[in-house]
Amino acid sequence: MARASSGSRLTNKASVRKTSLTRGRGSAVRRFEAQTNGGAEPLVVYFDDIQLVRDLLGDYDANLAVLEDRLGVEATVNGNAVALRGPDAACAAAKSVLEQLYARLAEGEMISAGDVAGAIRHAIQTDNEANVKAPAAQIRTRKRLITARTPAQSAYLESLQRNDLVFATGPAGTGKTYLAVAFAAACLEAGRCDRLILSRPAVEAGERLGFLPGDMREKVDPYLRPLYDALYDVLAPERVERGLETGVIEIAPLAFMRGRTLSHAMVILDEAQNCTPMQLKMFLTRLGEESKMIVTGDPTQVDLPPGQDSGLNAAIEILHGVDEIDDIAFSRADVVRRELVGRIVEAYEAAPKDQSSKRSKPRKGGGKR
Repeated sequence: MARASSGSRLTNKASVRKTSLTRGRGSAVRRFEAQTNGGAEPLVVYFDDIQLVRDLLGDYDANLAVLEDRLGVEATVNGNAVALRGPDAACAAAKSVLEQLYARLAEGEMISAGDVAGAIRHAIQTDNEANVKAPAAQIRTRKRLITARTPAQSAYLESLQRNDLVFATGPAGTGKTYLAVAFAAACLEAGRCDRLILSRPAVEAGERLGFLPGDMREKVDPYLRPLYDALYDVLAPERVERGLETGVIEIAPLAFMRGRTLSHAMVILDEAQNCTPMQLKMFLTRLGEESKMIVTGDPTQVDLPPGQDSGLNAAIEILHGVDEIDDIAFSRADVVRRELVGRIVEAYEAAPKDQSSKRSKPRKGGGKR
């Protein structure tokens, strides 16, 4: 289909798309040529609204290119129809992805290449495990609609609905903290809780930060900045500012939790791998009536001083099987920040266990400066 050079949307409903549609997918198609019957009839998916089809494809077919590359199918668009060629399972997954994304567009959502990748992850895993195309879980605040991008994220959101204490562990970039904050914000807006309490241990990540200027809040704010970022992303700025001023939203270091009872609240502890066993026990026992607690962390990124053990994995093991408590373990496959982050996590996981902790040695041949 013809596209204007400025990047505008399709202008001719019945025209045939330019051959540039096939760019970037050659290697993916070749991988599946041996499994595909060249003369087989394509699987054709029809849609009612041509304008939504344009949004579904994305600028310069960017969304469709993601679908082709990830699933190894060849897609040809003519008007409001998309013809899919490739292995039967891949074509069925592509059809499911297109239909789900189209349905979201029809409900007024906007989709991006990241949403396409997330829908593909759901389609592949549900097809492999249960042969049921379960829709991705969603959270809605007044500012935005957040859709789970992996099956593990969907399981996480569903667990938060069912349980009063949920542990979420896994590598960076899997959405542990962001989804926890989004869920808590949605509960606050819906009147399911009276306040949000977000906490982190104020542990330095290898740097010495003891001489930061300012009062207590200014000193601890750098440690808590990721929680602020997530809040401002899911709530209107004025809502966050008003909440912080009135105490409806509280962001405080872990040390400020001792001796308190946290009732009628959504409570989040982030970076829990930097809690000692006694600190984590203290925090977990703050949970009061009509409250939910979410504990997130990455056990592979512990910043505690030498000789101090993390209490995160121990707490999960001790509490395993207790009613109203669940734990969700994310993996490298759930990294949604960007693909490069997933490859970084994979490389570290594949490295020898002691390699990442070795101090760098001076290179040979280097003279004094």
